[in-house]
Amino acid sequence: MELSKRRFKEDFKRMLTELYSMDAAQSELPEQYVALGNLVRSYASKNWSETKRLYLKRKRKQVYYFSMEFLLGRMLKSNLLNLGILETVRSGLKDLGIDLEALQQVEQDPGLGNGGLGRLAACFIDSMATCRIPGNGNGIRFKYGLFKQKFVNGYQVELPENWLQNGNVWEVRRMNLAVTIQFYGNVWLEEKGEGYLVPHYEHTKKVLAVPYDTPVIGCRNQTVNTLRLWSAEMPPQEEISDYRSYIQERSQIEQISEVLYPDDSNYEGRLLRLKQEYFFVSAGIQSIVRYYRKLRLPMTRLPEKAAIHINDTHPALCVPELMRILLDVERMDWDHAWNVTVNVLSYTNHTILSEALESWPVGMIRTLLPRIYQIICEIDRRFVIKMSTLFDRDMVERTRVLESGHVRMAHLAIIGSHSVNGVAKLHTAILKEKVLHDFYLMYPSRFSNKTNGISQRRWLMLANEPLRQMIGEKIGVDWETTPTDLKMLEAFRNDRRTLDELAKIKRLNKQRFADYVKETMDLTISPDAIFDVQIKRLHAYKRQLLNLLHILSLYFKLKKEPLADIHPRVFIFGAKAAPSYTYAKEIIKLINSVADLMNHDTSIKDRLKIVFVENYGVSLAERIIPAADVSEQISLASKEASGTSNMKLMLNGAITLATLDGANVEIRDRVGSENIVTFGLTDREVYQYYQNGSYQSRDFYESDPVLRRVLDALTDGTITGAEAEGRNIFDSLVTYNDEYFVLRDFKDYLLAQKKIDRLYRDPHKWQRMALINIANAGVFSSDDTVLQYAGDIWDVSAKTGRLL
Repeated sequence: MELSKRRFKEDFKRMLTELYSMDAAQSELPEQYVALGNLVRSYASKNWSETKRLYLKRKRKQVYYFSMEFLLGRMLKSNLLNLGILETVRSGLKDLGIDLEALQQVEQDPGLGNGGLGRLAACFIDSMATCRIPGNGNGIRFKYGLFKQKFVNGYQVELPENWLQNGNVWEVRRMNLAVTIQFYGNVWLEEKGEGYLVPHYEHTKKVLAVPYDTPVIGCRNQTVNTLRLWSAEMPPQEEISDYRSYIQERSQIEQISEVLYPDDSNYEGRLLRLKQEYFFVSAGIQSIVRYYRKLRLPMTRLPEKAAIHINDTHPALCVPELMRILLDVERMDWDHAWNVTVNVLSYTNHTILSEALESWPVGMIRTLLPRIYQIICEIDRRFVIKMSTLFDRDMVERTRVLESGHVRMAHLAIIGSHSVNGVAKLHTAILKEKVLHDFYLMYPSRFSNKTNGISQRRWLMLANEPLRQMIGEKIGVDWETTPTDLKMLEAFRNDRRTLDELAKIKRLNKQRFADYVKETMDLTISPDAIFDVQIKRLHAYKRQLLNLLHILSLYFKLKKEPLADIHPRVFIFGAKAAPSYTYAKEIIKLINSVADLMNHDTSIKDRLKIVFVENYGVSLAERIIPAADVSEQISLASKEASGTSNMKLMLNGAITLATLDGANVEIRDRVGSENIVTFGLTDREVYQYYQNGSYQSRDFYESDPVLRRVLDALTDGTITGAEAEGRNIFDSLVTYNDEYFVLRDFKDYLLAQKKIDRLYRDPHKWQRMALINIANAGVFSSDDTVLQYAGDIWDVSAKTGRLL
């Protein structure tokens, strides 16, 4: 948009006066932030309204991206960037004595996600708006998000993440668009003429789903899409006269939209998760159908105007819920309703881990969602009848929705969708060949790959402004909207001046992070050390433990040989563990205990440090990623679907240290094997171990003296304060045969780390590798990814728009 500095300052001062009856000199950062946020939203509001009007007038087909998570990050600078007014506002605020960076710190990170799944969803809706794809996000407005992580004596403690305590300037409450969700009760079917069955509900519990809409602003175009998040409230007609009963009922209802991923280690927690999943699915689909009716088209044409995407299995209830509305409300017959449902829905699989392929007890669904359960049973019955004529009985039993008293959500999503995609070439191949092989034989045309992507706007243009400026000076600014143009940077791969500039920018970012660590943790780290970064959800398959074992091996080498030729290292961790995931929390405690041991050992002279940041999230990632030298992507091959931290770190010039897992394979193929460091088992070797059962982790423990010294330290008192955790972890690796082959890959990992050490000692070679990684990161843009979804899966056109 066109905005002069003079006009901005006038608008900002007026907004401060309207909201707080004060001028800039009287106001403080919280008031200034709220005023600026409201002003920016008002700047976007005209295009937001116009976008919605044009979608309706032109009857554009729209995408509805259903996701349990949307890990947005702070939105102030992102919105300013996308409106094209970032520098104008920065300069205008400076004239008023206000620092934009300080205002940005006032904003709370929205507590709407946990890891890669939520960050992918956030990048996708940003890219849809930028590519002018008519798209909407649909999720839950979690009051407390996941949790606020604190370390107390090295242990993870979960506190409420009350990110909404001061409100959210970006959202608009749409009470007039609220819908009602029904839980529990009894449902009986009355036969009507022509084979129709009319459901009758008795004794249900109703929940009001109230939408909060947030504008999703396209980058320097006129498109503003919508993220709709639902909040659970007490329906007015359900208010109870008895005050105590009312409070109790309201509390139970509001609990639905309070916490992301409630503890599922007990029945009540699992029941709440299921409520959450149906809540936002039903609210979203009701909203879509209500909008579609405005088009005055027959319901059989719904696939021409709506594409609903199921992001992982959490929204898999889209299948029976859309069927419910088509059957019960729109009075369609089963075959027509099923045809519409399958052609509207598509599904992305994000995992091969069995525990992440959700299943729910039949009794739980039957009690909580009686009509949905009836429809699921009918879907399963018809699937078995149809497939039994085409495939053998064992295959049909393996693929049906209902099995051993459980409803298998991935099966429901696959059967009820016209498209199933993986998120990296390797991941998709494993789905076809192993995990979902039976389904691939049944529906080969449904399967495709769509490798994940990231938004270069947030992860380079905003997170690393010095690098953005340098790239612009070298190749111009077209790469900002056409990320593959970063490839032109390769022309400077042997230009020493450019490589020196790149090194200076990296050191500046490292110093900034070191200053942050000193301020927040009172720990001194040197920007001259290698910053070795592993930032991702804490899970055994991601193998933070392998990283820690290597750190211990270096520590013991320095203790034995104080003059050992080891380049100083700072190992940086950021990770949360699920509250009920005891083993992951034990690993966190062990890492913190090793950090306490090493960081206070003066004999190693600061050559090794561990930084484990608390409450890792998007804003912390924006500090860490530009400072990273090494990107740890060391999951067991075949277990990581794609990964996106690998792409963000690559984009900022970190060198990837990786197994050939997920998108790491494609990164290697892009940058060349000489510009990445790989190690470890391949996916085929992992599956060979599974097939022949020959892996014996104790053999590695007994035959490798370095490994044995490291593992013995877990139990011999070397690491104080984590004796119980050390014993449990030792047993998991040695006694219980090391589920994720940590010991098998240990020696190869140490060799790869030695290679990193050697490479880093040649500054120009290292910076050349960094530059080649940056230059090849453009192909992993989420803009490209959503355009592939739009063309291959959603059948939605993207319109090229003029710049504002």
